[in-house]
Amino acid sequence: MNQKIFIKTFGCQMNEYDSNRIYDAVKQIGYKKTESHEDADCYVLNTCHIRDKAKEKVYHDIGRVKKSFRFKQKPLVIIAGCVAQAENEEMLKREPYIDLVIGPQSYHKINDMIIKYNEKKRKEEETEFDAITKFEYFGEIKNKSGKISSFLTIQEGCDKFCHFCVVPYTRGPEYSRPFKQILDEAKSLAANGAREITLLGQNVNAYNNENKKLSNLILEIEKIPEIKRIRYTTSHPKDMTEDLIDVYKNSKKLMPLVHLPVQSGSDKVLNLMNRKHTIDYYMKIFNKFKNINANIEFSSDFIIGYPGEEEIDFNHTLNLIKEIKFINSYSYVFNPRPGTVAANLDLIEKKISSKRLEQIQYQLYENQKNMNQSLNNKTINVLAENLTEDGTKIFGRSEYMTSVIFSGKKSDIGKVLPIKILKSNRSTLFGELVLNYNQKVA
Repeated sequence: MNQKIFIKTFGCQMNEYDSNRIYDAVKQIGYKKTESHEDADCYVLNTCHIRDKAKEKVYHDIGRVKKSFRFKQKPLVIIAGCVAQAENEEMLKREPYIDLVIGPQSYHKINDMIIKYNEKKRKEEETEFDAITKFEYFGEIKNKSGKISSFLTIQEGCDKFCHFCVVPYTRGPEYSRPFKQILDEAKSLAANGAREITLLGQNVNAYNNENKKLSNLILEIEKIPEIKRIRYTTSHPKDMTEDLIDVYKNSKKLMPLVHLPVQSGSDKVLNLMNRKHTIDYYMKIFNKFKNINANIEFSSDFIIGYPGEEEIDFNHTLNLIKEIKFINSYSYVFNPRPGTVAANLDLIEKKISSKRLEQIQYQLYENQKNMNQSLNNKTINVLAENLTEDGTKIFGRSEYMTSVIFSGKKSDIGKVLPIKILKSNRSTLFGELVLNYNQKVA
């Protein structure tokens, strides 16, 4: 078999990681990656259920595929990811163009499903929660990501059951991968060119396998010489333990940006969301980090217009954003996810929610702009990741995940370089390489 596979990935970083692992798996049965969906013998949609109208976007995309293949042989069409998990057999019934449906805990079965379909042309879905077998299977296949900045899933699922969130139903209960399995994959990524690793999990700081925690993982990965930077996402405030906070005291490779979703600045709304933390608790975590290193910055997620949010609750959120000065954050208006506790609650008027979101995003953008402007004429460390699309510049990221564009050579890729920032906008820093590499950086 010598066929081409195209995967379109929606949503989170974990979906990106999963798509790369699917590519690694299907190579074993003769499929090669293509960047053009029109060349594909197999078309995979790796879906996300977090944002609004996720299910409908899948069907719209299938419509586009149908149009592309109207006058040539239909590809094998596979729906993967969280929408596949949530909708399973319904997708096969609603859209005959779909051939296979596979949930995120069943990717170890994808080769067998493809082979069986090609032999018998029988549609099927596979959506069992089987994280242990999945990671055992992929532990035997090298991660061939090849990216300078690579993702590494260490934990899946969630036991928190926030009232707005579909993750416990699409990714299952919390599961932490074996410690050695993760370290082996980290070493494989490093050998394949990775210089930065971002550890992923729905509740990444809930990682716990045989009494090994996220803090232990970070300290072990730090020993891999090729790895220059370590990040992790996404965390829950209730799992931000003292041992993890203490890692920031001594680690040389853990980046000083803490992504810690708060969702709202109002205790009342947090209680309605079943978030299991208060603003006072969150602020204590914030202050612990700042006492360790004043240069540590926070990013977050915010749900605006959650059912029951009043003007005073919204103002609490706005004031929290001003106080902590969150950077690189995400914010969106609440949209109900089917099957969650909040699915049938009375929505706040759209006009009010949209206006509140506009105010929140303005303040978040101001925080980011001020942060970027504070770096003008300063020299910072930047990991060079790749050439820009036109091939004339180098794209990299600062320690705080901000995009940086600078002049350089292809040989600079993979290096952490001192870059003097000359100008900036809200989202990007622009600079030049400092020729004296020994110069102290900000």
